Amino acid sequence: MKTHERKELIELLNKCWMTHDAMWFYQCLQEFGIEKANKMNKGAIRSLAPIEIGRIRNFLGIKKEKIESFKEFKAFFEGASELCIPDFMNATMSFPYENVLHWQFKPKNCFAYKGMRNIGVIDKYECGVIYRIECWIESLGIKYDVNPRIKKCLMVDGETCSGHFDLYF
Repeated sequence: MKTHERKELIELLNKCWMTHDAMWFYQCLQEFGIEKANKMNKGAIRSLAPIEIGRIRNFLGIKKEKIESFKEFKAFFEGASELCIPDFMNATMSFPYENVLHWQFKPKNCFAYKGMRNIGVIDKYECGVIYRIECWIESLGIKYDVNPRIKKCLMVDGETCSGHFDLYF
C-alpha cells in the first residue's frame, strides 16, 4: 500500500470510529442527559484504553513488556499517533523536551469541540480527547502529571486547547 493510500485509509477508519463514538455519545445524551453521558463516555474510554494499547503495541511490533524510558515512549506514541490521531482531529502532538508530551489544537477547531458545540452541550461536555491520552499513559504504567488538568473543554472560554504531560520513568 502506498504511503498516501495508507494515510487516507487511517483517516477514513478514524472518521468512522469517531462518528460512531459521537453517535453513541449523542444517544446517551438523549436518553440519560449530559452528566450521565459524560460519565459513560469516560468509563468507556478508561475500559477501552488497555485493549487499545495492547492492540497498538502488537501492531507496532513492541514485544517488550514495559515501556521504561522516554525514548521507548516517544517511539510508541509516534506510532500510535499515526494510527489514531489523524489530521482531521486538528491536533499536534510533540515532544519539546525530554519526558514531555505536548498537545495543541488548532484554535476553535478541535473535532470534539465542534461536535459538542453543534449538539448544544459544549458548556457541559467533559473532554474525552485528552482523557483518552491520560488513559493510554496509565495503561502503559507510566506515572505522569498533566497541565492543565482538563475537565471541561478549554475552547469554551479560550481560543485553543494546549498543555503537556510530564512523564516519569
